[in-house]
Amino acid sequence: MLSLIQDLFSYPFVQRALIVGILVSLCAALLGVSLVLKRYSMIGDGLSHVGFGALAIAMALNLAPLEVAIPVVVAAAFLLLRVSESSKIKGDAAIALISTSSLALGVIVIAMTTGMTTDVCNYMFGSILSMTKSDVNLSIVISIFVFIMYILFYNKIFAITFDESFAQATGINAKRYNTLIALLTAVTIVLGMRMMGALLISSLIVFPALTSMRLIKSFRGVVLCSTVISVSCFVLGIIFSYVCATPTGASIVAVNLVLFIIFSIVSKVKCRQ
Repeated sequence: MLSLIQDLFSYPFVQRALIVGILVSLCAALLGVSLVLKRYSMIGDGLSHVGFGALAIAMALNLAPLEVAIPVVVAAAFLLLRVSESSKIKGDAAIALISTSSLALGVIVIAMTTGMTTDVCNYMFGSILSMTKSDVNLSIVISIFVFIMYILFYNKIFAITFDESFAQATGINAKRYNTLIALLTAVTIVLGMRMMGALLISSLIVFPALTSMRLIKSFRGVVLCSTVISVSCFVLGIIFSYVCATPTGASIVAVNLVLFIIFSIVSKVKCRQ
């Protein structure tokens, strides 16, 4: 088994995927705690569909996928916040409106240009082979940016996560920091889409936070536990995918699901004691 794992991580494409995957898993876990507690976790799913539409247009125009998708998804995150705050279309309805429209647009563009090829399936469900050296370099730079912004504004993010009204009363600009969370989430979603796919990337945001909350109650404890769980599930998912010849994104989600079930069982046992 050990030699099998050594063989797996000797491949350059796996090494690239490992670097990007660990960085994205860490970013998603950090942001996921706030998104889950604010009951806004489905923003990841909505933005991933927007990302698919942007990637489809990039493919049709022969442009670099990430360079096109990042600004488009960031703009969609801002639009999503504005729509949900300033109109009658709130929260989940705004996400559903934007995500389904973007997904439909992406499918139409692909059908009219390249057709439903293997590349499209990779963007929908993820592929470990899709990471290039330029993708890795861009992912490292942007992930460092996400980490720095999260650490710098950790106290503000903590405040608006638990009591936005009280945070505003103490002088914190809640709208500004909600926008920051949406911006960082949008960037993280785009970075992870190449590997996890548009339909599975939101699991990196939701699962680690929910799993940690089964046993841990403090905000900082949940954040730290989520990062450990997220990275561990990613690495185990890649190994499982290699050994069992299953899709990478689906394998990572399956490992997350198993760990969530284990934590839930342990939590129930502790409650009965």
